[in-house]
Amino acid sequence: MQNHIYLDHAATSWPKPPGVGAAVLEAIDGASANAGRGNHGMALQAGRALYRTRVALARLFHISNPNDISFTSNTTAALNLAIKGWLKPGDHVIATMVEHNSVRRPLEFLKRTIGIEVDYAEVDQDGQLKLEQMKKLFRTHTRLVVCSHSSNLLGSILPVQEIASLAHQHGAIMLVDAAQTAGGYPINVQEMGIDMLAFPGHKGLLGPQGTGGLYISPQLHLEPLLHGGTGSQSEATEQPEVRPDRYEAGTANTPGIAGLGAGVAYVLEQGVEQIYRHEWELTQYLMGALEQMPGIRILGPAKGQPRTGIVSFNLDQRDASELAFKLDQEYGIAVRAGYHCTPLGHETAGTLDGGAVRASVGYATTRQEIEALIHALTTISQGNGN
Repeated sequence: MQNHIYLDHAATSWPKPPGVGAAVLEAIDGASANAGRGNHGMALQAGRALYRTRVALARLFHISNPNDISFTSNTTAALNLAIKGWLKPGDHVIATMVEHNSVRRPLEFLKRTIGIEVDYAEVDQDGQLKLEQMKKLFRTHTRLVVCSHSSNLLGSILPVQEIASLAHQHGAIMLVDAAQTAGGYPINVQEMGIDMLAFPGHKGLLGPQGTGGLYISPQLHLEPLLHGGTGSQSEATEQPEVRPDRYEAGTANTPGIAGLGAGVAYVLEQGVEQIYRHEWELTQYLMGALEQMPGIRILGPAKGQPRTGIVSFNLDQRDASELAFKLDQEYGIAVRAGYHCTPLGHETAGTLDGGAVRASVGYATTRQEIEALIHALTTISQGNGN
């Protein structure tokens, strides 16, 4: 492998804790039957693996009933289930100007196809929500407020609890995209007033790719995104009402979910607060060094302010993709450049014309790796690296 320094954790975490791969292999070798589709030992063993992961996730997010968590293939699938399963023609939705395309595109699709109405609440250039402006967007038919818990470009953290309180005051429900916070920032769905929480398994939860899920409040009733076999109530022509079967048609990714369970167990063992503190300290160290470099513009909250493990930046007039390519090819450092599937975020940051370079840390990132990035950028900014 050419890259030996991995700073793209906002896209997917790597390396995984040792127990994750072992759990995947154990599920393949020892419990490869179809969960919920039989009463024989292997099928029951597979079912137990799924339930253990649900229980661990419920503990992490402070969810009362693990069966209110439905597994999906990723956050995008979870958001599509939440958005398309809840909204009806004519409903009004409030989102924000830091949304990922996994929120924006389903909303714009429903706007075009069934006539929902959408407003995007403004944020400042650092990604901080203008809460007073959001208050003015509510209408009598506002049915959903959806926001990214943290911008995947700016690293800013939105005030979910305050937004949820506003939503509930106006009779709307709160959907949170936790793609950048699940496992790396404390989430308590009850205290924060979250009605639906979409999360990835492969980022801060340290599980395999192809895993994720959606928490759905027991007070909500969604239309399923997929219809088909669930292993329960097979004689019925409609999807069963029982959870999680209603939202999990088809064969589950048992090996992936078993691996996810191992990742969540590791997060619980380490402690979310400790993980956040480690990542925050690394971002502060990086930002402090970048601030000393001529021509560097750092996006997102100022140094010292809360943020997730993301530091996006631009260097002079250099093309972001070329800079990322240079870091990869000449220094063995993996970062991401471009638009990060969030044109709204780039519009907010004023970088829509060329994107930005994003370095993102994880719990496995070391100070020495950040120092290597600082050294590479210093060399390049001084002209010694062309």
